[in-house]
Amino acid sequence: MLYVVPTPIGNLEDITIRAVRILKESDLILAEDTRTSSVLLKHLGVNVPLKSFHKFNEHQSVVRYVEQIRGGAKIALISDAGTPGISDPGFLLVRECVNQGVEVCCLPGATAFVPALVMSGFPTDQFCFMGFLPQKKGRQKMMKSVADDERTIVFYESPHRLIKALEQMKEIFGAERQISVSREISKIYEETIRGTITDVLTIFEEKGVRGEFVIVVRGKIS
Repeated sequence: MLYVVPTPIGNLEDITIRAVRILKESDLILAEDTRTSSVLLKHLGVNVPLKSFHKFNEHQSVVRYVEQIRGGAKIALISDAGTPGISDPGFLLVRECVNQGVEVCCLPGATAFVPALVMSGFPTDQFCFMGFLPQKKGRQKMMKSVADDERTIVFYESPHRLIKALEQMKEIFGAERQISVSREISKIYEETIRGTITDVLTIFEEKGVRGEFVIVVRGKIS
């Protein structure tokens, strides 16, 4: 079986007892970055072989790992932080397992957009998760595709492009659209800033930008 195991996005206490047990019982752990994951596994007392599975080698290795599972191996898939498959290459391995009839079990656990969505104060009964905005081409096209959506909209963005993203959102969603921007969720410097796009943009222009960000945009009010 393939186990998809969420890992903490910040605070190392944010991992379930079941997740630790599954990791310890696995024959092999696949990680996005073995250097990052080895620190966590050492902290948890997990002594299981660890191999890399990332966007540069995923197509070459996915079939091999599926064959190992079919042969009886118990493999756990983790990412640098959060739930594998959410905006990372893990979905390719899951997809191949599904296509080959291999059982997949995804444990519940940390995912950055969920606490950011809840903390926004915007409606959560319906929302649209857009993942990371494209680094270059397609950013405005993605924003325009949901500009008139009445659901709450969630984006991921890196610190290097946050100001650019907010400037583009101001133009496309409108300066007075309400947003909530969360950074460093579950870490020491966790912070959520709410207000109009204009207000939030001004705050980050003045204070600077650090950390990984989740941008939550209030849906269009008809």
